[in-house]
Amino acid sequence: MADDSNVANVGSRYAQALFDLASDQKQVAAVEADLNSLKAAIADSRDLRTLLHSPTFGSEDKARGLTGIATKAKFNATTKKFLGLLAANGRAAALPAVIDAYARLSANARGAVFAEVTTAVALSAAQSKGVAAALRQSLGKDPEITTRVDPSILGGIKVKVGSRLFDASLRSKLDSLKFALKRA
Repeated sequence: MADDSNVANVGSRYAQALFDLASDQKQVAAVEADLNSLKAAIADSRDLRTLLHSPTFGSEDKARGLTGIATKAKFNATTKKFLGLLAANGRAAALPAVIDAYARLSANARGAVFAEVTTAVALSAAQSKGVAAALRQSLGKDPEITTRVDPSILGGIKVKVGSRLFDASLRSKLDSLKFALKRA
């Protein structure tokens, strides 16, 4: 768990530096689009995940790989330089955390709220719209929603907005019932 929080802290610091640079250059949206493309590539490519996380590859290999991807994908120059720097500093494994933190910073700058929605099965388009509408109504802002599927919650939904967590998962209800029965 300490390793996860360390990666998140490193990711947040690098994301803030990238966001500040992109803001100064008026390229926040372009960098965010690049990072979203990269996030999809990481999710789709086992080889890319291996490159980021494997100690077999050195910092130089990781930097070459990431800048090569950025060149081929025609990423913004700021994004490309950042990816090279991140890898050269030995922080390539923190890239997913950087991407998530940057998305939150960008959403905040636009006046939107970043929400992570976790369900046991993928949401349909209608369900996604319903969740977005409910969040918009309760928060008073347009939500930037990231969805995640986690079968271990068994059913229901978990919504995390900032440090607040709304947990209406079946797993949570069963755990509460189990705890209540132990105390009785």
